[in-house]
Amino acid sequence: MSMAFDYKKEYREFYLPPRTPGLIDVPQTRYIAVSGSGDPNAPDGAYKAAIGLLYGVAFTIKMSPKSGRQIEGYFPYVVPPLEGLWRQAGGGAVDYADKSGFSWISMIRLPAFVTQADFEWAVRQAAEKKGTDFSAVRLFTYDEGLCVQCMHVGPYDAEPETLARMHDFMRENGLAPDVSETRRHHEIYLGDPRRTAPARLRTVLRLPVRRLP
Repeated sequence: MSMAFDYKKEYREFYLPPRTPGLIDVPQTRYIAVSGSGDPNAPDGAYKAAIGLLYGVAFTIKMSPKSGRQIEGYFPYVVPPLEGLWRQAGGGAVDYADKSGFSWISMIRLPAFVTQADFEWAVRQAAEKKGTDFSAVRLFTYDEGLCVQCMHVGPYDAEPETLARMHDFMRENGLAPDVSETRRHHEIYLGDPRRTAPARLRTVLRLPVRRLP
């Protein structure tokens, strides 16, 4: 019996970096995504709703053979982890003390075999099955490029400690942050905060950079 393809294991350099900062060039990647703003911890907020929409479509695609949808090139796979692009409203440094000002894009990586037609089918199928409007989910291609990344272990609110080490790495290696509307602070969530103690959560932190002249 063949094992399901696991993006985390097959592309370890992007999903399982060490706890010391390093430089990486991230290729263009396609996702399903939902955009929004506001505090991600709000119990009935837009962020929580966005996650539900994303997983609804992601698992519809994963289970498509059982629904009778024959996607060309399909292979069994593990749904990739939830990811997020974050920006403070109006730009500037992220204020972890006031999360209401966040602008975010929540997303899950798509297998390359998924076409526009397959995606549209999955949105319709999820809406019919769940009785929910899935129209906020869109296809999103992100060309990330040169970044500094690091594995953060611990609570989300302790991320500034890891980010400080990442900025030290930039200064030591002739790099500068290159955050903009199109290049954002990127996080990949490898743990489920509902089931994992905060001290054991693993989050890939990734910051876009440019080389200094």
